Amino acid sequence: MTKENAYAAAGVDTAAGDLAVELMKAAVGRTMTSSVVGGVGGFAGMVDVSELKNYRKPLLATSTDGVGTKIAIAQAMDIHDTIGQDLVGMVVDDIVVVGAKPLLMTDYIACGHVVPERIADIVRGIAEACESVGVPLLGGETAEHPGIMAPDDYDIAGAATGVIDADKVLGAERVRSGDVLVAMASSGLHSNGYSLVRKIVTDSGWALDREVSEFGHTLGEELLVPTRLYTALCLSIADAADVHAYSHITGGGLAANLARVVPATLTARVSRETIVVPPVFQVLRELGQITWEDIEDTLNLGVGMIAVVSPDSADTVVELSRAAGVPAWVVGDVVAQDSEQETAASTRTRLVSGTKGVSAGAVRISGDYAL
Repeated sequence: MTKENAYAAAGVDTAAGDLAVELMKAAVGRTMTSSVVGGVGGFAGMVDVSELKNYRKPLLATSTDGVGTKIAIAQAMDIHDTIGQDLVGMVVDDIVVVGAKPLLMTDYIACGHVVPERIADIVRGIAEACESVGVPLLGGETAEHPGIMAPDDYDIAGAATGVIDADKVLGAERVRSGDVLVAMASSGLHSNGYSLVRKIVTDSGWALDREVSEFGHTLGEELLVPTRLYTALCLSIADAADVHAYSHITGGGLAANLARVVPATLTARVSRETIVVPPVFQVLRELGQITWEDIEDTLNLGVGMIAVVSPDSADTVVELSRAAGVPAWVVGDVVAQDSEQETAASTRTRLVSGTKGVSAGAVRISGDYAL
């Protein structure tokens, strides 16, 4: 038995891996920018960073993430070309919150058995999302793990690197009392909270191919709506307006993520009345018979990104976002903590702080959601 055949007998199909690369090559190639050195297939991807000489003090920003158990929905639906956009959104949009321009992205796929067409679908989704935000998909790896993962199982992860001048970094240190909070709408669930979502669906007995009138399509199709990409929009807004911070609303919901960019001496006030909750969140809450508080601690409820801006920039941010096709509106403001007299006296007012291991300010969220 040859070594190649021995490897195949162990469950690793190198020929299938090569075919997957061929099927994805064109999509990956379209992400390449003028800064990329070399092409697809090298041991390492390279970019020319000569432009960093134009920065006064360039800082590299990096992020890595996956898409969690949303993959289980993709597998059940046998639709694999949407979760790539989820991956790009989770990674690149974490970089843009500090104002950084993404320079490159890489991906990693682990699977029980390489099905070339499936791998190509996944990577094509990643590549198309990278292309839409102008980020080269510079490298990747597909690893076959027979005996560790079931043949049809897979997981994906990604990492990205960006750059920002030190004196332009956005974050809590720029946020001031009087700042305005501008919400940018999500496209739906994005890719957080799917362990809760899947439990609700499983316990309800609803099938993924069930037509849901509130959605206008099946439950499964709604659950696979890809994450909205904010990178290009956030960068353009930062160039045109006085932005102090961004908060990417991912796992933990709006309040927990917003608290990460609020200084220790301040409180961000969020009005639920301004948030028109999309149907998918209402359906899941009713289906799972869970409280609004529980669901807002897990899901984004229609807000995917928040810009913390100076008062005179709020209208500009709303207009630029809407012009880009992303609904936006003022959702609240920032005040000094010692002027914040109202406490969480009722279940409709909550004070959230100390989240994600960050010692910072607080978020007071109050009122009732618009339905």
